[in-house]
Amino acid sequence: MKGNYKFLLLALLIAFASCSFTSKKFEDPDKDKLLIQLITYLLDQGHFEPKDINDDFSSHVYDDYLNNLDPFKRYFYESDIKEFEAYRNKIDDQIKAYDVSFFNLTHERLLQRIEESKTIYKNILDKPFNFSKEEEYNADYKQLTYVTNKREMKERWRKQLKFSTIANFDNVVSQRDLNTDFDPSEDTDTSESNEKLETKETAEKKSDKELESEARLATKKSLDELYDYIEDRRRNDWFAVYINAIVEEFDPHTFYFAPEDKERFDRDISGKFEGIGARLQKKIDGIMVNEIISGGPAWRADELEVGDQILKVKQGDEKEAINVVGMRLEDAIKFIKGPKGTVVTLTLKKVDGTIQDIDIKRDVVELEETYAKSSIVKKDGKTFGLINLPKFYISFEDYNERNAASDIKQEIIRLKKEGVEGLVMDLRNNGGGSLQTVVDIAGLFIEEGPVVQVKTTGEAKEVLSDKDKAIVWDGPLVILVNELSASASEILAAAMQDYKRGIVIGSKQTYGKGTVQTVMDLNRMVKNNTQGDLGALKFTTQKFYRINGGSTQLEGVKSDVVVPDRYSYIDIGEKDQENPLPWDKIDAADYDVWTNYFDYDTTVSKSKARMFSNEQLKLIDANAKWVKKIRDRESYSLNYETYKKEMEVNEEETKRFSKLSEYQTDLTFTSLPYEVKLMDADSVLMEKRNRWHKSLSKDVYVEEAINVLRDLKEGQAIKGGVANSTKN
Repeated sequence: MKGNYKFLLLALLIAFASCSFTSKKFEDPDKDKLLIQLITYLLDQGHFEPKDINDDFSSHVYDDYLNNLDPFKRYFYESDIKEFEAYRNKIDDQIKAYDVSFFNLTHERLLQRIEESKTIYKNILDKPFNFSKEEEYNADYKQLTYVTNKREMKERWRKQLKFSTIANFDNVVSQRDLNTDFDPSEDTDTSESNEKLETKETAEKKSDKELESEARLATKKSLDELYDYIEDRRRNDWFAVYINAIVEEFDPHTFYFAPEDKERFDRDISGKFEGIGARLQKKIDGIMVNEIISGGPAWRADELEVGDQILKVKQGDEKEAINVVGMRLEDAIKFIKGPKGTVVTLTLKKVDGTIQDIDIKRDVVELEETYAKSSIVKKDGKTFGLINLPKFYISFEDYNERNAASDIKQEIIRLKKEGVEGLVMDLRNNGGGSLQTVVDIAGLFIEEGPVVQVKTTGEAKEVLSDKDKAIVWDGPLVILVNELSASASEILAAAMQDYKRGIVIGSKQTYGKGTVQTVMDLNRMVKNNTQGDLGALKFTTQKFYRINGGSTQLEGVKSDVVVPDRYSYIDIGEKDQENPLPWDKIDAADYDVWTNYFDYDTTVSKSKARMFSNEQLKLIDANAKWVKKIRDRESYSLNYETYKKEMEVNEEETKRFSKLSEYQTDLTFTSLPYEVKLMDADSVLMEKRNRWHKSLSKDVYVEEAINVLRDLKEGQAIKGGVANSTKN
């Protein structure tokens, strides 16, 4: 869809240049106003279904924005809301006038209330909680009203903090009781016995009063870290919250990216970036290293460690290093990241307390967890293949760079060399990505033909087709999905289902996202921009449809074989979001059902029968219902004895589901030869793959996918040369 993106960009730029707005008008010295001008123009001209910006629109923005600012109603007072209420039906007028006075009012008030709340939570946590008092905590924040005075505000904070602390208290009490119950005579390892005995003696010395103090300290530490993050947020971060309250009224997938968010989006969709290859975390005492990315420059240099604190950053041959202690994490990262081939010097406080300078040569860092990975699967002497695709990744700058389609093709070729008799495409939790890659991937399984239909408002539909007659895999195929399989995942699953090319196994329906978004760099809309990076707008420009004409919007893809999972009773699909576009349908494309010798109907019937009697799936379904019950709970006791009894009931219920993790299939999983060689030099990759294979060996869904592949293969042998072709 890169060509469509360029066409849309050109059309909008031309329309923009010829519209009533002059270039001078878009050089407003106020960056906030400039953003509103640009974004409202783009949405009016380019969104698939533009909205009337009226009083009703204003009211919805008002509610969503305030909910995003203060979801727990622990900052604003009723008096604040009464003052804000005057703007409920005026935000539309302010948007049209590029007026940001409502944002200015709420932003200044929020900062004031946040500062006041710091004193409140610290004062509350300075005093012990009375866990013998009978009182309840209500977690249904939507039903809470705003407090009318400071006394009520302190009481709201007190209950919320007590609820957090009682959980911490239960943990430390349970640990004390566990250690106290330890009998060293039962332990055969003397050194371990002595260590546990010391722990026991230490624990026995701690009273409930001391443990309550520890629990409060843990709560305070969490709040301190949260407020450290809040204080790092700048005005433009809060303004992005306001902008998104506006744009998300158009649909759930229209979103404004502040500059740093745009960088993260590009990294996530491509799976790579240029830098040192470390994940960093802001702590109260500094910027800490919390992960070294396998295969990256820092990993290869082998000097940076998890737990190291970064004190200073120096670029190449520059004499002066920049002190990053106390700096916003996003700002520090800007100094640490940099172009491939350049050198950065980090001054570190090592885990052992020593200070050390290290040089790292920046390079392209690939996020291994983004990319497709495959495994050889053995069952009863037969060999199958499984490919897991986390997302449909692509480089928007150059499609010929590494992308999901080229990687999947390569993995299939490698699996074929190992003699696999069937293939599982695991798209569970795959939220989508590039539309072009999904068309190319579908083409690996069919000779040629339409894959998806795309519709733009006011224009004829466009049919995106595979035009390459080559088929990379013509054997049995299963597509695994769940409720979090969305967008491009749904296109692939729907196409394979419509062609009768593969069997879809998974949730009752997939996520239900049937829309296409374009990401527009706002900097390209303004000549001679002096306002700094303006970020980008992702907005819905098209809807896509199955080749049979139906939309996946809201309805998703219905699995051929439905199996329960942990999400079965939780509202997480498109239909559960705010402002989704409606479902509709268009004419079917012209396509031929796959000509094959596979008996799909019999295979599906066999699978449904197995699933119906599968005890593991019955337990998963019961667990999903229990999770739903726990999530829906709104009231909790703040009396420790009552709280403890409730937790014990939950623990007993949890034991009932402990067998879920004990489940073991008869499948064995091994990596492809090329990856085995990589793992010989990369222990981190080896650990990741071992963990993945262990998880797969307990996966009842993968087990059934392999059973289905086996049935398809056996059905092919029975069916012989009988093939059907249906014209649609």
